[in-house]
Amino acid sequence: MNGVVAHFADGRIVKGITNDFVPARDHFHILVKGAADKAKGLEVRRDDLKALFFVKDFQGDPRHEDLKAFDPSRPAVGRKIKVLFLDGEVLFGTTQGYQAGRPGLFLEPADHGSNIIRCYIVSRFTKEIAFI
Repeated sequence: MNGVVAHFADGRIVKGITNDFVPARDHFHILVKGAADKAKGLEVRRDDLKALFFVKDFQGDPRHEDLKAFDPSRPAVGRKIKVLFLDGEVLFGTTQGYQAGRPGLFLEPADHGSNIIRCYIVSRFTKEIAFI
């Protein structure tokens, strides 16, 4: 099971665990953290998401600011990429499978100190995706 933080296009954020997220499917389930009925889970439509973050833990470090550059002492695996969302948020990282026209892409953050292990970004909520 994977700890996730789902950022919805409408601004909602849901934290929990998923074991059935597959990018090719149009929906998956999140067992919401702290919910009374964990057996059922929340059904999430992929197209309602801005991004799905796979995280180390749910608290993170509120004082940590993700680096916007790559550490030259750590070789990047995959292609370096910058993602600009419609809401102005910017992520830097690497990807191994981005192709224009697909519903989304996986990104591993450039900042190895980030609480984010990787994230799935829904393409339709991005303004620009560029290799750097």
